[in-house]
Amino acid sequence: MAEGTLSGKTAVVMGVQNQWSIAWKIATALADVGANVAITYIDDRAKKNAEQLASTVDGMKTFVCDVQKDDEIAALRESLKSEYGKIDFLVHSIAFAPADELKNRFLETTREGFKVAHEVSVYSLIAVARELSPIMDKGGSIMTMTYLGSDRVFPKYNVMGVAKAALESTMRYLAADLGEQGIRVNAISAGPIKTASARGIPGFSAMQEEAARRSPLGDIFDTEHVAGTAVFLASDASAGITGDVIFVDGGYHAMGL
Repeated sequence: MAEGTLSGKTAVVMGVQNQWSIAWKIATALADVGANVAITYIDDRAKKNAEQLASTVDGMKTFVCDVQKDDEIAALRESLKSEYGKIDFLVHSIAFAPADELKNRFLETTREGFKVAHEVSVYSLIAVARELSPIMDKGGSIMTMTYLGSDRVFPKYNVMGVAKAALESTMRYLAADLGEQGIRVNAISAGPIKTASARGIPGFSAMQEEAARRSPLGDIFDTEHVAGTAVFLASDASAGITGDVIFVDGGYHAMGL
């Protein structure tokens, strides 16, 4: 997209972990085309890193929000309303499952692990959409991040695959609810990109190698491609798209053998 495409618009990006994360690449891509960008951090321990990252982009601001706490989500809404008046885009790039849940067979998923994975990775989208959609104008866009493990079995992805399936269904139901407000809701299904979070998945390197081998476009798994799709979904060029999963994986999802 051309510089200035999103001038005068405001985006909130949730889930920035570090300078290599998908969420950070999306945040900077949105800023590059003119959007005012706010990023959130979970707690005081993460505050310094978030502020250091934000300081590298003119006008970027940081806000605290632990998505497991309803009062903090409500407080985020009020802070954003006070700072910007309204917002236009919301990027939800939040997912978590306890490490032990990704080590054993899926059959050994614990009740608590299942609960935590779904609360953080899925319910958080409902919670933030409910609180922030009232300060979004018609034409707003909400994006969440998913993965092909929602539809296919990947060794050791386990409960995160089930959570991603629930996330995609949640996205569709939110698209139905928010369509009357002119707000679009979509998911981006990225290929296996090496991020800090991805490295915590046992066997991730093998997943990436297999995807690169079988993808029609080969090894193009990069945050830049995902960020470009996010900018598209934020722009008027995607005004007719909602309730959809957009694959950015070099075509891997389409392949059989």
